[in-house]
Amino acid sequence: MQNLGLEQRGHVLLIAGGTAVRRRAVQVAPSANLAALGVVPAAALLNSGLSCDTTYLDGARDPNLVLTRLRTAAATPGPLLVYLSGRLTLDRRGRRLHLALAGTTSGSVRYTALPWEWLGTELRERPAGLTTVLLDLVADKAAWPVLQEYGSLPSSPSAEVYGVVSPPGFTGGGNTVSSYTRCWIDQLAGSPGRPGNLQLHALAVGAAALPPGTLVLPTARELAAPPGPSPAAVGPFGPLAGSEGSRPDPGPGRSAAVPAEPESDSVSQSVSEPTAPAAPGRGAVIPAGSEPESGAARDPRPHIHALASAGRHTEAAALAEAWEQYVLQHAGYGSPEATAWLEIRADLARMAGTFGPATQLWTRAGLIRLASQSSDAPEVHAAAAGALYCWTQLRDPATAIGTAPELIRLLRALPSLDSRHITLAQQRLEFLHRAPSRP
Repeated sequence: MQNLGLEQRGHVLLIAGGTAVRRRAVQVAPSANLAALGVVPAAALLNSGLSCDTTYLDGARDPNLVLTRLRTAAATPGPLLVYLSGRLTLDRRGRRLHLALAGTTSGSVRYTALPWEWLGTELRERPAGLTTVLLDLVADKAAWPVLQEYGSLPSSPSAEVYGVVSPPGFTGGGNTVSSYTRCWIDQLAGSPGRPGNLQLHALAVGAAALPPGTLVLPTARELAAPPGPSPAAVGPFGPLAGSEGSRPDPGPGRSAAVPAEPESDSVSQSVSEPTAPAAPGRGAVIPAGSEPESGAARDPRPHIHALASAGRHTEAAALAEAWEQYVLQHAGYGSPEATAWLEIRADLARMAGTFGPATQLWTRAGLIRLASQSSDAPEVHAAAAGALYCWTQLRDPATAIGTAPELIRLLRALPSLDSRHITLAQQRLEFLHRAPSRP
Protein backbone atom coordinates (compact mmCIF):
# COMPACT_ATOMS: atom_id res chain seq x y z
CA MET A 1 0.00 0.00 0.00
CA GLN A 2 1.51 3.29 -1.10
CA ASN A 3 1.04 6.24 1.24
CA LEU A 4 3.74 8.45 -0.27
CA GLY A 5 2.66 12.06 -0.34
CA LEU A 6 -0.52 11.51 1.65
CA GLU A 7 -1.28 13.46 4.79
CA GLN A 8 -0.61 11.42 7.90
CA ARG A 9 -4.06 10.95 9.39
CA GLY A 10 -5.60 8.40 11.68
CA HIS A 11 -8.93 6.63 11.39
CA VAL A 12 -11.38 5.15 13.89
CA LEU A 13 -13.95 2.75 12.47
CA LEU A 14 -16.70 1.70 14.88
CA ILE A 15 -18.99 -1.11 13.71
CA ALA A 16 -22.10 -2.31 15.54
CA GLY A 17 -23.29 -5.65 14.26
CA GLY A 18 -26.48 -7.49 15.14
CA THR A 19 -27.60 -7.69 18.75
CA ALA A 20 -27.27 -11.06 20.45
CA VAL A 21 -30.46 -11.95 22.30
CA ARG A 22 -31.26 -15.10 24.24
CA ARG A 23 -34.58 -15.67 25.96
CA ARG A 24 -35.38 -11.98 25.56
CA ALA A 25 -32.21 -11.00 27.39
CA VAL A 26 -29.65 -8.88 25.55
CA GLN A 27 -26.23 -10.54 25.69
CA VAL A 28 -24.30 -7.72 24.04
CA ALA A 29 -25.60 -4.28 23.08
CA PRO A 30 -23.53 -3.08 20.06
CA SER A 31 -25.36 0.25 19.64
CA ALA A 32 -24.80 1.14 23.29
CA ASN A 33 -21.14 0.22 22.94
CA LEU A 34 -20.73 2.53 19.95
CA ALA A 35 -22.50 5.36 21.76
CA ALA A 36 -20.13 4.99 24.72
CA LEU A 37 -17.02 4.89 22.53
CA GLY A 38 -18.31 7.83 20.53
CA VAL A 39 -17.79 10.22 23.43
CA VAL A 40 -14.17 9.16 23.91
CA PRO A 41 -11.79 11.51 22.08
CA ALA A 42 -10.39 9.91 18.95
CA ALA A 43 -6.87 10.87 20.03
CA ALA A 44 -7.29 8.75 23.16
CA LEU A 45 -8.72 5.82 21.20
CA LEU A 46 -5.82 5.89 18.77
CA ASN A 47 -3.15 6.98 21.25
CA SER A 48 -2.08 9.48 18.62
CA GLY A 49 -2.10 13.25 18.21
CA LEU A 50 -2.66 13.06 14.45
CA SER A 51 -5.79 14.40 12.82
CA CYS A 52 -8.36 11.64 12.70
CA ASP A 53 -11.45 10.58 10.79
CA THR A 54 -14.17 8.65 12.60
CA THR A 55 -16.77 6.41 10.94
CA TYR A 56 -19.80 4.97 12.75
CA LEU A 57 -21.68 2.02 11.30
CA ASP A 58 -24.73 1.21 13.39
CA GLY A 59 -27.65 -0.76 12.00
CA ALA A 60 -26.01 -1.58 8.67
CA ARG A 61 -27.70 -4.38 6.76
CA ASP A 62 -25.52 -4.61 3.66
CA PRO A 63 -22.16 -6.37 4.11
CA ASN A 64 -20.84 -4.64 0.97
CA LEU A 65 -21.44 -1.26 2.59
CA VAL A 66 -19.43 -2.37 5.63
CA LEU A 67 -16.71 -3.68 3.31
CA THR A 68 -16.51 -0.30 1.55
CA ARG A 69 -16.09 1.54 4.86
CA LEU A 70 -13.53 -1.00 6.00
CA ARG A 71 -11.57 -0.63 2.76
CA THR A 72 -11.57 3.15 3.11
CA ALA A 73 -10.37 2.92 6.69
CA ALA A 74 -7.63 0.45 5.75
CA ALA A 75 -6.30 2.91 3.17
CA THR A 76 -5.56 5.54 5.80
CA PRO A 77 -1.81 6.23 6.00
CA GLY A 78 -1.79 6.67 9.78
CA PRO A 79 -2.90 4.64 12.81
CA LEU A 80 -6.18 2.76 12.56
CA LEU A 81 -8.55 1.41 15.21
CA VAL A 82 -11.33 -0.94 14.12
CA TYR A 83 -13.91 -1.73 16.79
CA LEU A 84 -16.49 -4.48 16.24
CA SER A 85 -19.29 -5.43 18.58
CA GLY A 86 -22.16 -7.83 18.07
CA ARG A 87 -22.95 -11.44 17.32
CA LEU A 88 -20.52 -13.86 15.73
CA THR A 89 -22.37 -16.41 13.65
CA LEU A 90 -21.68 -19.18 11.15
CA ASP A 91 -22.54 -19.86 7.55
CA ARG A 92 -23.50 -23.49 8.11
CA ARG A 93 -23.05 -24.38 4.47
CA GLY A 94 -19.50 -23.06 4.13
CA ARG A 95 -18.60 -23.23 7.83
CA ARG A 96 -17.29 -19.66 7.66
CA LEU A 97 -17.51 -17.24 10.56
CA HIS A 98 -19.46 -14.01 9.99
CA LEU A 99 -20.31 -10.88 11.96
CA ALA A 100 -24.10 -10.75 11.96
CA LEU A 101 -25.52 -7.42 10.84
CA ALA A 102 -28.94 -5.92 11.48
CA GLY A 103 -31.54 -8.34 10.15
CA THR A 104 -29.22 -11.33 9.84
CA THR A 105 -30.99 -14.64 10.47
CA SER A 106 -29.64 -18.18 10.54
CA GLY A 107 -30.89 -18.69 6.98
CA SER A 108 -29.53 -15.46 5.52
CA VAL A 109 -25.98 -15.41 6.89
CA ARG A 110 -24.32 -15.73 3.48
CA TYR A 111 -26.13 -12.67 2.14
CA THR A 112 -26.67 -10.36 5.11
CA ALA A 113 -23.61 -10.85 7.36
CA LEU A 114 -19.99 -9.77 7.05
CA PRO A 115 -17.58 -12.66 6.38
CA TRP A 116 -14.91 -12.55 9.06
CA GLU A 117 -12.16 -13.23 6.56
CA TRP A 118 -12.89 -9.91 4.84
CA LEU A 119 -11.49 -8.13 7.87
CA GLY A 120 -8.13 -9.87 7.58
CA THR A 121 -8.03 -9.44 3.80
CA GLU A 122 -8.51 -5.68 3.98
CA LEU A 123 -6.01 -5.15 6.80
CA ARG A 124 -3.21 -7.47 5.73
CA GLU A 125 -1.44 -4.93 3.50
CA ARG A 126 -1.19 -2.31 6.22
CA PRO A 127 2.23 -1.62 7.76
CA ALA A 128 2.93 -3.46 10.98
CA GLY A 129 2.32 -1.56 14.19
CA LEU A 130 -0.35 0.82 12.88
CA THR A 131 -3.51 -1.27 13.18
CA THR A 132 -5.52 -2.23 16.25
CA VAL A 133 -8.68 -4.34 16.20
CA LEU A 134 -10.83 -4.20 19.33
CA LEU A 135 -13.57 -6.82 19.72
CA ASP A 136 -16.55 -7.24 22.02
CA LEU A 137 -18.49 -10.16 20.62
CA VAL A 138 -20.73 -13.02 21.60
CA ALA A 139 -20.75 -16.24 19.58
CA ASP A 140 -24.07 -17.92 18.87
CA LYS A 141 -24.67 -21.65 19.15
CA ALA A 142 -23.60 -22.26 15.56
CA ALA A 143 -20.33 -20.31 15.76
CA TRP A 144 -19.18 -21.34 19.24
CA PRO A 145 -18.10 -24.94 18.44
CA VAL A 146 -16.10 -23.73 15.44
CA LEU A 147 -14.48 -21.03 17.54
CA GLN A 148 -13.48 -23.59 20.15
CA GLU A 149 -12.07 -25.77 17.39
CA TYR A 150 -9.90 -22.89 16.18
CA GLY A 151 -8.89 -21.98 19.72
CA SER A 152 -8.76 -18.35 18.64
CA LEU A 153 -10.28 -15.99 16.08
CA PRO A 154 -8.53 -15.73 12.69
CA SER A 155 -7.14 -12.26 12.06
CA SER A 156 -4.61 -10.35 9.99
CA PRO A 157 -1.01 -10.83 11.14
CA SER A 158 -0.39 -7.10 10.64
CA ALA A 159 -3.01 -6.11 13.24
CA GLU A 160 -2.95 -6.19 17.02
CA VAL A 161 -6.19 -7.88 18.10
CA TYR A 162 -7.64 -7.43 21.60
CA GLY A 163 -11.03 -8.32 22.97
CA VAL A 164 -13.39 -11.01 24.12
CA VAL A 165 -15.83 -13.46 22.55
CA SER A 166 -18.43 -14.61 25.07
CA PRO A 167 -20.09 -18.03 24.78
CA PRO A 168 -23.77 -18.41 23.98
CA GLY A 169 -26.29 -18.85 26.72
CA PHE A 170 -25.27 -16.27 29.29
CA THR A 171 -27.45 -13.35 30.38
CA GLY A 172 -25.80 -10.06 29.55
CA GLY A 173 -26.24 -6.60 30.92
CA GLY A 174 -29.52 -5.67 29.29
CA ASN A 175 -29.39 -2.54 27.15
CA THR A 176 -26.32 -1.13 28.87
CA VAL A 177 -22.78 -1.06 27.56
CA SER A 178 -21.35 -4.57 27.75
CA SER A 179 -18.92 -5.25 30.54
CA TYR A 180 -15.67 -5.51 28.54
CA THR A 181 -16.23 -2.32 26.54
CA ARG A 182 -17.34 -0.39 29.60
CA CYS A 183 -14.29 -1.53 31.57
CA TRP A 184 -11.99 -0.74 28.64
CA ILE A 185 -13.35 2.81 28.54
CA ASP A 186 -13.17 3.13 32.34
CA GLN A 187 -9.53 2.02 32.40
CA LEU A 188 -8.67 4.39 29.57
CA ALA A 189 -10.25 7.28 31.45
CA GLY A 190 -8.97 6.38 34.91
CA SER A 191 -5.37 5.38 34.24
CA PRO A 192 -2.61 7.96 34.54
CA GLY A 193 -1.24 8.78 31.12
CA ARG A 194 -2.43 6.61 28.26
CA PRO A 195 -1.65 2.91 28.84
CA GLY A 196 -0.71 0.75 25.88
CA ASN A 197 -3.43 -1.29 24.21
CA LEU A 198 -2.25 -4.58 25.70
CA GLN A 199 -2.22 -3.07 29.16
CA LEU A 200 -5.68 -1.53 28.67
CA HIS A 201 -7.01 -4.86 27.46
CA ALA A 202 -5.58 -6.76 30.43
CA LEU A 203 -7.00 -4.22 32.88
CA ALA A 204 -10.41 -4.42 31.22
CA VAL A 205 -10.45 -8.22 31.25
CA GLY A 206 -9.62 -8.23 34.93
CA ALA A 207 -12.31 -5.73 35.83
CA ALA A 208 -15.05 -7.14 33.59
CA ALA A 209 -17.58 -9.70 34.81
CA LEU A 210 -16.88 -12.14 31.99
CA PRO A 211 -18.86 -15.37 31.88
CA PRO A 212 -16.94 -18.61 32.37
CA GLY A 213 -15.47 -19.92 29.13
CA THR A 214 -15.09 -16.51 27.48
CA LEU A 215 -12.43 -16.51 24.76
CA VAL A 216 -9.95 -13.75 25.59
CA LEU A 217 -7.83 -12.45 22.70
CA PRO A 218 -4.92 -12.58 22.36
CA THR A 219 -4.67 -16.03 23.87
CA ALA A 220 -1.74 -17.05 26.04
CA ARG A 221 -0.22 -18.98 23.14
CA GLU A 222 -0.47 -15.95 20.86
CA LEU A 223 1.18 -13.76 23.47
CA ALA A 224 4.06 -16.23 23.63
CA ALA A 225 4.43 -16.36 19.83
CA PRO A 226 7.71 -15.53 18.06
CA PRO A 227 8.60 -11.85 17.61
CA GLY A 228 6.09 -9.89 15.56
CA PRO A 229 4.56 -6.45 15.30
CA SER A 230 2.44 -6.73 18.44
CA PRO A 231 3.53 -5.19 21.76
CA ALA A 232 5.44 -7.45 24.07
CA ALA A 233 3.97 -9.32 26.95
CA VAL A 234 6.59 -9.52 29.65
CA GLY A 235 7.38 -12.30 32.08
CA PRO A 236 10.29 -13.32 34.29
CA PHE A 237 12.29 -14.03 31.13
CA GLY A 238 11.82 -10.51 29.74
CA PRO A 239 9.78 -9.87 26.55
CA LEU A 240 7.70 -12.84 25.42
CA ALA A 241 7.02 -11.39 21.98
CA GLY A 242 8.52 -8.77 19.70
CA SER A 243 7.70 -5.11 20.17
CA GLU A 244 7.70 -2.06 17.96
CA GLY A 245 9.10 0.21 20.64
CA SER A 246 9.09 0.28 24.41
CA ARG A 247 6.13 -0.32 26.67
CA PRO A 248 4.49 2.78 28.13
CA ASP A 249 5.12 3.66 31.74
CA PRO A 250 2.04 2.54 33.71
CA GLY A 251 2.39 5.61 35.91
CA PRO A 252 2.95 5.92 39.64
CA GLY A 253 -0.73 5.67 40.49
CA ARG A 254 -1.45 2.39 38.76
CA SER A 255 -2.33 -0.58 40.93
CA ALA A 256 -0.24 -3.59 39.96
CA ALA A 257 -2.65 -6.18 41.35
CA VAL A 258 -4.80 -6.53 38.27
CA PRO A 259 -5.22 -9.58 36.07
CA ALA A 260 -2.88 -8.34 33.39
CA GLU A 261 -0.22 -10.47 31.81
CA PRO A 262 2.24 -10.62 34.73
CA GLU A 263 4.70 -7.76 34.43
CA SER A 264 7.56 -9.76 35.83
CA ASP A 265 10.34 -7.93 34.03
CA SER A 266 10.49 -5.81 37.18
CA VAL A 267 10.46 -8.97 39.26
CA SER A 268 13.47 -10.48 37.51
CA GLN A 269 15.38 -7.23 37.80
CA SER A 270 14.69 -6.60 41.47
CA VAL A 271 15.45 -10.03 42.93
CA SER A 272 18.76 -11.82 42.99
CA GLU A 273 19.34 -14.04 39.98
CA PRO A 274 20.03 -17.67 40.86
CA THR A 275 23.74 -18.31 40.73
CA ALA A 276 24.02 -21.74 39.19
CA PRO A 277 27.35 -23.53 38.94
CA ALA A 278 28.63 -24.80 35.63
CA ALA A 279 27.66 -28.29 36.76
CA PRO A 280 24.72 -28.89 39.09
CA GLY A 281 25.45 -30.04 42.58
CA ARG A 282 24.72 -33.44 44.00
CA GLY A 283 21.07 -34.28 44.17
CA ALA A 284 19.99 -31.84 41.44
CA VAL A 285 18.48 -33.54 38.42
CA ILE A 286 19.26 -31.23 35.49
CA PRO A 287 18.53 -32.85 32.12
CA ALA A 288 21.44 -33.06 29.71
CA GLY A 289 21.92 -30.07 27.46
CA SER A 290 20.74 -27.52 30.00
CA GLU A 291 24.09 -26.83 31.60
CA PRO A 292 25.63 -23.47 30.75
CA GLU A 293 28.43 -23.61 28.21
CA SER A 294 30.75 -21.30 30.11
CA GLY A 295 31.18 -19.70 33.49
CA ALA A 296 30.31 -16.31 32.00
CA ALA A 297 26.88 -17.45 30.85
CA ARG A 298 25.41 -19.54 33.63
CA ASP A 299 21.79 -18.39 33.46
CA PRO A 300 19.60 -21.25 32.13
CA ARG A 301 16.57 -19.00 31.67
CA PRO A 302 17.21 -18.02 28.01
CA HIS A 303 17.41 -21.70 27.08
CA ILE A 304 14.22 -22.51 28.99
CA HIS A 305 12.42 -19.54 27.45
CA ALA A 306 13.50 -20.63 23.98
CA LEU A 307 12.02 -24.08 24.60
CA ALA A 308 8.71 -22.59 25.75
CA SER A 309 8.59 -20.16 22.81
CA ALA A 310 9.08 -23.11 20.46
CA GLY A 311 6.08 -24.88 22.00
CA ARG A 312 8.17 -27.41 23.94
CA HIS A 313 6.34 -26.59 27.15
CA THR A 314 6.84 -29.93 28.89
CA GLU A 315 10.61 -29.75 28.49
CA ALA A 316 10.72 -26.13 29.61
CA ALA A 317 8.64 -26.88 32.70
CA ALA A 318 10.79 -29.89 33.62
CA LEU A 319 13.99 -27.87 33.36
CA ALA A 320 12.58 -25.00 35.40
CA GLU A 321 11.38 -27.35 38.13
CA ALA A 322 14.79 -29.06 38.24
CA TRP A 323 16.60 -25.75 38.62
CA GLU A 324 14.09 -24.69 41.28
CA GLN A 325 14.86 -27.83 43.25
CA TYR A 326 18.58 -27.14 42.96
CA VAL A 327 18.13 -23.56 44.21
CA LEU A 328 15.91 -24.77 47.06
CA GLN A 329 18.68 -27.08 48.22
CA HIS A 330 21.29 -24.31 48.25
CA ALA A 331 19.32 -21.14 49.08
CA GLY A 332 16.32 -22.52 50.95
CA TYR A 333 12.56 -22.16 50.78
CA GLY A 334 11.38 -18.57 50.70
CA SER A 335 14.70 -17.25 49.43
CA PRO A 336 14.53 -14.62 46.66
CA GLU A 337 16.30 -17.03 44.32
CA ALA A 338 13.82 -19.85 44.92
CA THR A 339 10.84 -17.52 44.66
CA ALA A 340 12.14 -16.20 41.35
CA TRP A 341 12.16 -19.75 39.98
CA LEU A 342 8.66 -20.32 41.29
CA GLU A 343 7.55 -17.28 39.31
CA ILE A 344 9.33 -18.59 36.22
CA ARG A 345 7.40 -21.86 36.54
CA ALA A 346 4.18 -19.86 36.90
CA ASP A 347 4.92 -17.91 33.74
CA LEU A 348 5.79 -21.09 31.85
CA ALA A 349 2.41 -22.52 32.85
CA ARG A 350 0.74 -19.37 31.57
CA MET A 351 2.62 -19.61 28.27
CA ALA A 352 1.45 -23.21 27.93
CA GLY A 353 -2.15 -22.19 28.56
CA THR A 354 -2.42 -24.30 31.73
CA PHE A 355 -4.03 -21.60 33.81
CA GLY A 356 -4.90 -23.76 36.83
CA PRO A 357 -1.28 -24.49 37.77
CA ALA A 358 -0.31 -20.97 36.73
CA THR A 359 -2.86 -19.50 39.16
CA GLN A 360 -1.63 -21.70 42.00
CA LEU A 361 2.05 -20.95 41.36
CA TRP A 362 1.58 -17.19 41.08
CA THR A 363 -0.56 -17.21 44.23
CA ARG A 364 2.03 -19.20 46.15
CA ALA A 365 4.77 -16.83 44.99
CA GLY A 366 2.74 -13.83 46.14
CA LEU A 367 2.13 -15.32 49.58
CA ILE A 368 5.79 -16.25 49.97
CA ARG A 369 6.89 -12.75 49.05
CA LEU A 370 4.28 -11.27 51.37
CA ALA A 371 5.89 -13.11 54.30
CA SER A 372 9.11 -11.15 53.88
CA GLN A 373 8.15 -8.06 51.89
CA SER A 374 5.73 -5.22 52.42
CA SER A 375 2.22 -5.53 51.02
CA ASP A 376 2.85 -2.66 48.60
CA ALA A 377 6.08 -4.10 47.19
CA PRO A 378 6.03 -4.21 43.37
CA GLU A 379 7.06 -7.87 43.39
CA VAL A 380 4.10 -8.81 45.58
CA HIS A 381 1.67 -6.91 43.39
CA ALA A 382 3.19 -8.41 40.25
CA ALA A 383 2.64 -11.92 41.58
CA ALA A 384 -0.95 -11.06 42.54
CA ALA A 385 -1.46 -9.63 39.05
CA GLY A 386 -0.26 -12.87 37.49
CA ALA A 387 -2.47 -15.00 39.72
CA LEU A 388 -5.57 -12.93 39.14
CA TYR A 389 -5.07 -12.77 35.38
CA CYS A 390 -4.59 -16.54 35.07
CA TRP A 391 -7.61 -17.18 37.32
CA THR A 392 -9.83 -15.12 35.00
CA GLN A 393 -8.76 -17.38 32.11
CA LEU A 394 -9.92 -20.61 33.77
CA ARG A 395 -12.77 -22.22 31.87
CA ASP A 396 -13.35 -25.15 34.21
CA PRO A 397 -15.64 -23.99 37.06
CA ALA A 398 -14.33 -26.65 39.47
CA THR A 399 -10.71 -25.54 38.98
CA ALA A 400 -11.66 -21.88 39.33
CA ILE A 401 -13.56 -22.58 42.55
CA GLY A 402 -10.71 -24.69 43.95
CA THR A 403 -8.02 -22.07 43.34
CA ALA A 404 -10.11 -19.07 44.44
CA PRO A 405 -9.76 -19.14 48.26
CA GLU A 406 -5.96 -18.76 48.34
CA LEU A 407 -6.10 -16.14 45.59
CA ILE A 408 -8.69 -14.08 47.44
CA ARG A 409 -6.65 -14.43 50.64
CA LEU A 410 -3.68 -12.94 48.80
CA LEU A 411 -5.75 -10.10 47.34
CA ARG A 412 -7.23 -9.23 50.73
CA ALA A 413 -3.74 -8.95 52.18
CA LEU A 414 -2.90 -6.08 49.82
CA PRO A 415 -4.47 -2.90 51.25
CA SER A 416 -3.23 -0.75 48.36
CA LEU A 417 -5.01 -2.96 45.83
CA ASP A 418 -8.05 -1.55 44.07
CA SER A 419 -10.92 -3.02 46.09
CA ARG A 420 -12.95 -3.54 42.91
CA HIS A 421 -10.72 -6.43 41.93
CA ILE A 422 -11.42 -8.27 45.17
CA THR A 423 -15.13 -7.58 44.79
CA LEU A 424 -15.18 -8.85 41.22
CA ALA A 425 -13.22 -11.97 42.19
CA GLN A 426 -15.75 -12.69 44.95
CA GLN A 427 -18.66 -12.05 42.60
CA ARG A 428 -17.24 -14.41 40.01
CA LEU A 429 -16.72 -17.06 42.68
CA GLU A 430 -20.33 -16.67 43.83
CA PHE A 431 -21.48 -16.95 40.22
CA LEU A 432 -19.47 -20.15 39.77
CA HIS A 433 -21.02 -21.65 42.90
CA ARG A 434 -24.53 -20.84 41.63
CA ALA A 435 -23.93 -21.97 38.04
CA PRO A 436 -25.34 -25.43 37.23
CA SER A 437 -22.70 -28.10 36.84
CA ARG A 438 -21.95 -29.23 33.31
CA PRO A 439 -21.80 -32.89 32.34
